[in-house]
Amino acid sequence: MSGRSGPFWDGVEGRAPVPPAAATLGFDFVDADVEAGTIEVAFAASEAFTNPAGNVLGAFVAAMLYDTVGPALLATLAPDQFQSTRQLNVTFLRAVRPGRVTGRAGSSTATRT
Repeated sequence: MSGRSGPFWDGVEGRAPVPPAAATLGFDFVDADVEAGTIEVAFAASEAFTNPAGNVLGAFVAAMLYDTVGPALLATLAPDQFQSTRQLNVTFLRAVRPGRVTGRAGSSTATRT
């Protein structure tokens, strides 16, 4: 991926800091296929993100999804372009426990494992 630039690539390649919210979530770039418009990232869901039952609060999971789908598009843009989210809908299928959370997204979808 080297040779690419722009807000996303500068952050993941260490030329600029990742946004504070992404850093708080423990954002870790795994891989991207710019031509296909897909990305894989991971997050460190810490105990600090949990509710009394020990599950990661849904708002943190939604934030991780947000920081997955946005970069999926942002990674494909020219260095002088930026994306903006108009709408984000989240449906939770099961509880998320603390630990490494992997997000995969394409141009219009995201999944969490």
